[in-house]
Amino acid sequence: MTDTSTEQKITAASDIEVDRAALDQSIHDYAGPNGAAYVTAFHKIHKATGWMPVTFHIWAAILGPLWAASRSIWGMFWAFLLLETVAWVQIGRGAWGDPGADFAERAARQADRAQDLRDRAAQASDQADIDRFSTLAANIQSAADSSLAKAQAAQSEAMGILITGLVFLLLIKLLQGVMAYPACEKQYERWRIDPDATEHGRSLNNTLLGAALTAAIAPLIIYKFTANAAMGLLEDFPEDRASALILGSEDRTLFSVVASWLEDRIDAAAAAGGDVFDGLVAGVRAVLDALTVALNGSPWPVVMLVICVTAWRAAGPRVAVFTAASLAYIALLGYWAVAMETVALVGASVLLCVVVGIPLGIWFGKSRRAYAAAEPVLDLMQTLPAFVYLIPIIAFFGTGNPPGILATIIFGMPPVIRLTALGMRGVPDSIKEAAVAFGASRWQLLKDVEVPLALPSIMTGVNQTILMCLSMVVIISLIGGGGLGKEILEALQYAAKGPGLLGGFAILFLAMVMDRIVQGAFRRGDQ
Repeated sequence: MTDTSTEQKITAASDIEVDRAALDQSIHDYAGPNGAAYVTAFHKIHKATGWMPVTFHIWAAILGPLWAASRSIWGMFWAFLLLETVAWVQIGRGAWGDPGADFAERAARQADRAQDLRDRAAQASDQADIDRFSTLAANIQSAADSSLAKAQAAQSEAMGILITGLVFLLLIKLLQGVMAYPACEKQYERWRIDPDATEHGRSLNNTLLGAALTAAIAPLIIYKFTANAAMGLLEDFPEDRASALILGSEDRTLFSVVASWLEDRIDAAAAAGGDVFDGLVAGVRAVLDALTVALNGSPWPVVMLVICVTAWRAAGPRVAVFTAASLAYIALLGYWAVAMETVALVGASVLLCVVVGIPLGIWFGKSRRAYAAAEPVLDLMQTLPAFVYLIPIIAFFGTGNPPGILATIIFGMPPVIRLTALGMRGVPDSIKEAAVAFGASRWQLLKDVEVPLALPSIMTGVNQTILMCLSMVVIISLIGGGGLGKEILEALQYAAKGPGLLGGFAILFLAMVMDRIVQGAFRRGDQ
């Protein structure tokens, strides 16, 4: 039964009373010097309903980046320091620079070349040589005249460049004045939420820091783009002098010393751990040979039928039809053997990544300390260019398919480790506590609770690992790897556009087939 006597009151936003005195005092506390102007400006901003600016800060317009630094608005400082520097570069180019200097230098070089050819024509005794040198000299002199004309035209545009720079600088100043109070108002809102983490008021230290940064950056950039003289020390880093100062010798450089030291260490490690490295290569080769025999040793109709049936059972008839069409494309173009070799390479890489990566991911998901220690290594494995770690791979393991698989593992393992750890950490504590309360052991908790609940994330990691391993097939061909990557590499070497594109499409279809089968299997298992 509804009580009709109860009155519900809806309060409009305009009816909410604001302690104006407390708000004004808060703005004063934030602004510091000249707080009254900030109070007035902030109230105008709060009452404004249109998009047009309603405030203008004259000192922000005049001082520009220095004002932003004094108010600790560093984003505005860097943005307008860059813009003002660009404007001053234009002003400098128009006022004291030489816009046609590049064309004039080119004209001088061309004129010298033409004169050299004329001298050679005068010294020649054969009429054919005289005619040839004279013709070349005339052509180059014509180019020199054209470059000189361009230099003169560019120099005549100096006044226009100067005016453009002045107009650009004026617009930047106006924009700084318009944006000053709104930027402060945004910072004021952050300061009210977290006063300890947000700077406020006018800071002398920040002003001095802004002035130092401006003095260190703007003049050098302006001089670099407007002066027509050599920059000397500012043009190129003096690595030879720095090496001589550090090493105390002018015969060596830091590069040569460090590079030689690294080579010696790698050679020593390769010699000391030769048996271990050979054992790793033998283990990887055993896995690769087993997959190669299964895929390339078996009759091709059997392999194609097994793959299509697997696609049907795992992901449905549509994926099976797509798989059959992709395999038909690969077979009809003569890529069957190298494609199966590629599948063996990727399969061996993925198998080793999963066997090693999932247990590590489970461990890292349970131990934050272990994950914190391993995270820099995982970052290094993913971000270091593959061409860099191919060098120690060759030094330790040699060339061929097994070393290529090891390089692929380095690149492809981090996703499955990271996503497995993420899935393990995402299992709710309440579910784990309930399983323990019902008497589950640690192994039962892991096998029957944590891994099944983390399976979506784990399978996503496996899928990403498959695709990343497949993306390495071209790179590992650089160290003697086979498969479709070798076909692409040969096409690149000989600029064979057609074979290269056909091989690339073959890799694409393999990637899509693997991706669809894995995703389809996971979706069916999740239903």
